[in-house]
Parts: sequence; structure tokens; C-alpha cells
Amino acid sequence: MVPPGGGLAEEVDEKILHAAFVPFGEVKDVKTPLDQATQKHRSFGFVTFLEREDAAAAMDNMDGAELFGRVLTVNYAFPERIKGGEQGWAAQPIWADADTWFERQQQEEEMKRLQAEHSAAMKEAEKLHREKVAAEKDGEKEEADPMAATEAQAVKQSS
Repeated sequence: MVPPGGGLAEEVDEKILHAAFVPFGEVKDVKTPLDQATQKHRSFGFVTFLEREDAAAAMDNMDGAELFGRVLTVNYAFPERIKGGEQGWAAQPIWADADTWFERQQQEEEMKRLQAEHSAAMKEAEKLHREKVAAEKDGEKEEADPMAATEAQAVKQSS
């Protein structure tokens, strides 16, 4: 039987937490925040993985698991929101490190650049199409004139 009450047992430290979660992937960091008054951990901790998929696997497998007689609740942790909105590093989930955030920003910039190129190419294609249609209309006019001239010439010859 599992004793009531959640959170980490007092015996659990960062090394034990690391050992419990490392089977799911490379662990970047483990933190167990301390209570200022008692200098003991506050019954919870943060495990940061290098890869999002590893964090998801750990969450799927460890949520509801027992560690030192306590049932764990494992989920994603999000940093506090900063004033002024949800932009920037502070709005990123705990598993996101600076490199992946930077890569995502570069990918977004590249996507905007490609969209701008695509838009410019579409405008150019539309311009060429309009020019082609205009040239075809001019060609029809030019062809009408030679026909009229040929007919006029044929009428003259038959008279």
C-alpha cells in the first residue's frame, strides 16, 4: 500500500532523482528547490532533459510511479510568465534550452524569408501572365489587320 500524500520523500535527493529519470534519456539538469526555513527540499523537483521526446517518455512512464514509497506526479513545468506577454525565453517550457529556442527563431526567420520569396515569385509570374495576355490581344489585332488587307486586296483583284 502506498502511503497517502504526494511529493518526493525526504530521502530523495538530486542524485536519486537523476538516477530515476536517466533511463529515459540524457538529463541536462536536476533541481530540488529548498525550503528557506528548514533547508530541506520542498517535496518536488525539476528534471530537465536535452530532448523533448525523452521528457515525454519520462512523463508517460514516471507519472503515477512510486519512488521511496511516494506516488509521483510528473508533468511539464513552465517558468513563470513575464510582464508584457508570453514572448521570449521566459515563456519557453523547461525542456527548451537556449540552443533550441535560437534554432526555432532562425527557422521562423527562414520561413518568413521563403514566404517573401514565394510572394515575389508569384507577383512576377502574375505580371508575366498579364504581359502575355496583352501581347496575345495585340497579336489578334495585328492578325486582323493583315486579314483585312488580304481581303481588300482580293476584292480589288476580282474587280
